Amino acid sequence: MNETVAGVDMGTQSIKVVLYDWHSKNIIAQEKISVDMIADNDGTREQKTEWYDNALAQLFSRLSDADKKTIAAIGVSGHQHGFVPLDASGRALSNVKLWNDTSTVEECAIITESAGGEDAVIAEVCNLMLPGFTAPKILWLKRHKPQAYARLRFIMLPHDYINYCFTGEYRAEYGDCSGTALFNGAKRAWSAKICSIIDEGLMGLLPKLVESDEPHGFVHAKAAAAFGIPQGIPVSSGGGDNMMGAIGTGTVRDGFLTMSLGTSGTLFGYSERPIADPKNGISGFNSSTGGYLPLLCTMNCTVATEETRKLFGLGVKEFDSLAEEAKPGADGVVFIPFFNGERTPNLPQSRASILGLTAANIFQANIARAALEAAIFGLRGGFESFKALGFNAREIRITGGGAMSRLWRQMAADIMNLPVKRPVNEEGAAMGAAVQALWCLEKIRGGGGKPTGIQTLCDEHISLDEKESIMPDARNVEEYTKAYKEYTKYLNTLSVLYK
Repeated sequence: MNETVAGVDMGTQSIKVVLYDWHSKNIIAQEKISVDMIADNDGTREQKTEWYDNALAQLFSRLSDADKKTIAAIGVSGHQHGFVPLDASGRALSNVKLWNDTSTVEECAIITESAGGEDAVIAEVCNLMLPGFTAPKILWLKRHKPQAYARLRFIMLPHDYINYCFTGEYRAEYGDCSGTALFNGAKRAWSAKICSIIDEGLMGLLPKLVESDEPHGFVHAKAAAAFGIPQGIPVSSGGGDNMMGAIGTGTVRDGFLTMSLGTSGTLFGYSERPIADPKNGISGFNSSTGGYLPLLCTMNCTVATEETRKLFGLGVKEFDSLAEEAKPGADGVVFIPFFNGERTPNLPQSRASILGLTAANIFQANIARAALEAAIFGLRGGFESFKALGFNAREIRITGGGAMSRLWRQMAADIMNLPVKRPVNEEGAAMGAAVQALWCLEKIRGGGGKPTGIQTLCDEHISLDEKESIMPDARNVEEYTKAYKEYTKYLNTLSVLYK
């Protein structure tokens, strides 16, 4: 009988599952379900746990019974920084606040001031206290819904909640925890100081931590019946979507950067030592492979292109074709894409703008290209910080929905002046979760030999599409150096309006 590992990826807009046969190195089945989002002008971005429950049930119902019987282990990826508040019976006390929720600005200020300022916060949790992180969301619940907070017993990140659905176990792993602003990634420990600022009893509510190659738990009878999957199979520790995306792109060694072009834009690299520069946007996260994952995140990536594409009434390929008509630098048109506010730079109340328009350049093609360029310009600033920290990048591995656009990949190569490669499998986070599940399974099965390392597993199971590799174009690099200076000039000028 065939054996597979299942990789579940809970993104902001959809939940996906892939079944990967590691013997034949083929994905034998995959499914995807859309998930809605609650959005308000005050910065609220929320979802409901019942949406996750229903999406999981639908996902597995679409897989054949024969395929589901092959599953030997499960790995879960989920969007980072969310807050899933549950009572003692495992029921949600409130909506799930997401990574792109910016309604907690006041809570961030309260925690930062109580901790002794930004430098004190960085010393405690290797990051600034930003609205996207989990800690201010917990304080928000306490301040705005005190009755619900009084019943709080389980504090989960989104991927932890999916693990809980499969196993009934309340645990967490180091990588995703390092994005909560409650956790010191360098010390690999919860911060008693930040927790006590929020609530004296908070430390007592936090989950037990498991290592990256250990099981979160095992599929219990209720989940096996609900999803039609084998009972008792291991569910790996899982991790945040960026951590799983690192595995799914093979970024498990020093020198590689992964660029993810999704609803958010992220740039991150594996490091054997802690690396962070929170004041310049580089968060100090742990990886879900035992090392560290310095990361830059912007909150507006495909958001800008999708909103502009819908405004123009174009399909995705039509939009790319239109943008391709314009020259690098969009003839001076500059797009500041802060539709969701922004995290890097930390401008949660900011708004989107189109600048540099003249009677000679106001064409749809220039605006379309500027929207695409803006997402990469936003990540370019983080790349400069990586270099300043001594991170010597050799190439970029690109993933996410935006990575399917060859034009966007060429822009990434030209703006960053690095080779850009794309994994054969487009579902980087789901594939990363599957490979981590295999890592966990092989450790459990043992066999008397030395356990297989995650680097070896990535070498064996993560393939790059060499035909789609893109080198920087020297002429474009020169044009984008000038265009990035213009983007930075407008950004610095506008930033004062939103601080």
